[in-house]
Amino acid sequence: MSQLPILYSFRRCPYAMRARMAIALSNIQCELREVSLKDKPQEMINISPKATVPVLLLKDGTVIDESINIMKWSFSLNDSLLILNEYLSKQKEMNDLILLFDTSFKDYLDRYKYSNRYEDNDPIKNRDLAAAILQNLEERINNNNFLYGDQISFVDMAILPFVRQFRIADERWFDNEMELPKVQKWHDHFINSELFSVIMKKYHHWIKDSQVVYFPN
Repeated sequence: MSQLPILYSFRRCPYAMRARMAIALSNIQCELREVSLKDKPQEMINISPKATVPVLLLKDGTVIDESINIMKWSFSLNDSLLILNEYLSKQKEMNDLILLFDTSFKDYLDRYKYSNRYEDNDPIKNRDLAAAILQNLEERINNNNFLYGDQISFVDMAILPFVRQFRIADERWFDNEMELPKVQKWHDHFINSELFSVIMKKYHHWIKDSQVVYFPN
């Protein structure tokens, strides 16, 4: 077994993105295995039969295959920025917001971005329903770069990857017509950050016996 935790990941997956953010900010080195979702490695399926990323295999054989739990694990080992401490002090509030994005927002996003996958689907209606959730964030951000001040929080990490996907569905509309300037600034601050650059570095798909890739590096 690897002497480092092994992280099975997919670069663009929002769940994997938030796990990588926590690992990077905690400065925990892992062996990164970038997978192809069309050809998932059997090694990942063997340890997590649901076969979704991210999956983290610890040195003692423990498997963590929920992104939020990977985030908690990371900050439990190194929380120099007090991110987990802040999360625990506002746990219900943050969990409610994360759940909203993991359920309703994600459903609206999928029906907007991948509209042809659904029968009798109105993508614009779903876009507007997702935007209504972002309106709530517009009122929370105030003049800060993030939801809870000038430092990224646990909940920022958990939901920003989904907002990024929402923008990608129609960048022109998001940038010019959405009319949520604080949300737009919050999103732009994230995608222009050093942290985003670190977690979005491109790697070749992992295959057995390939060269070890370290993350963060």
